[in-house]
Amino acid sequence: MDPHLLVGLVNTELRNNANSLDDLCKTHGVDEEALVDRLAGADYHFSEESGQFR
Repeated sequence: MDPHLLVGLVNTELRNNANSLDDLCKTHGVDEEALVDRLAGADYHFSEESGQFR
């Protein structure tokens, strides 16, 4: 999936349904490190402060 679309989906899920990045990954069976690396490759980085990828 295109990382620019993926970041939108992930941030929407974080905002609406997940308590944390860990919660989102466990709920959907996603490898957290792989997700973070995939989005970092498109220069999106997780902000603990906002709870979103920026």
